[in-house]
Amino acid sequence: MSPVEVVPGDGPVILGQPHGGTHVPDALAARLNADGRALADTDWHIGRLYEGLLPGATVVRATFHRYVVDASRDPEGASLYPGQNTTGLCPSTDFDGRPIWQPGQEPSADEIAARRDAFHAPYHAALAAEVERVRTRHGVAIVYDCHSIRSVIPFLFPGTLPVFSIGTDGGATCDKTVERTVADACRGAAGYDSVVNGRFRGGWTTRHYGRPREGVHAIQMELAQRAYLAAEAAPWTYDPGRAGRLRGVLGPILAGLDRLARSGALTDRRTPQ
Repeated sequence: MSPVEVVPGDGPVILGQPHGGTHVPDALAARLNADGRALADTDWHIGRLYEGLLPGATVVRATFHRYVVDASRDPEGASLYPGQNTTGLCPSTDFDGRPIWQPGQEPSADEIAARRDAFHAPYHAALAAEVERVRTRHGVAIVYDCHSIRSVIPFLFPGTLPVFSIGTDGGATCDKTVERTVADACRGAAGYDSVVNGRFRGGWTTRHYGRPREGVHAIQMELAQRAYLAAEAAPWTYDPGRAGRLRGVLGPILAGLDRLARSGALTDRRTPQ
């Protein structure tokens, strides 16, 4: 199985989906324990949730599971959130802090490097190529990084996450109008709560690709899974009613970003080359 799938579009928005894949090679799956084999930390049904919301959007999605290697982590292994609980490039625990590998089966440093080269690198090579293609065509590209997570995970954060967690690394990864377009739509969505640069400030993808002065804007959307799943537990069933309501918010967000990119406002603020 290819580690990455690309659906090219002719618009300025790119949907990155690094955590929706569930493929684990057989040799690795045999080394996972019961908690690991549950794959509980998947961004369940993220592709289905966003499918068709923005005609012309490019989609870049990883097919492999984050337990193989996390496509949204620094390839050198640096923590995104120093001092806070998190999971690494090749996780040793799940989001609840429980080991996912059988005793003695945790990946070595050499194996982590090999997985990075075999899975993480191809995903980002594809994403980088699409960013350059889209920026060349439109003068600007918006990388919208699609994520979802369980609403309550005490190991990672206190309390209950808002439905919409928007990350721009404190405004560094995109023009303020990009952040405002997304944040205003979320704040105006009845029955949903939101936060900007709260617990999730944007993963490595957002921080790596977000170069607004060069015409590449990146923003992460972390969705609480209660907004579109029947329950935040196995079998992780997609709820068409809940999802339909959420899609009614996400679609206009993406359309707003598309209009903003096509308006020329972002291109006009690029640093002269």
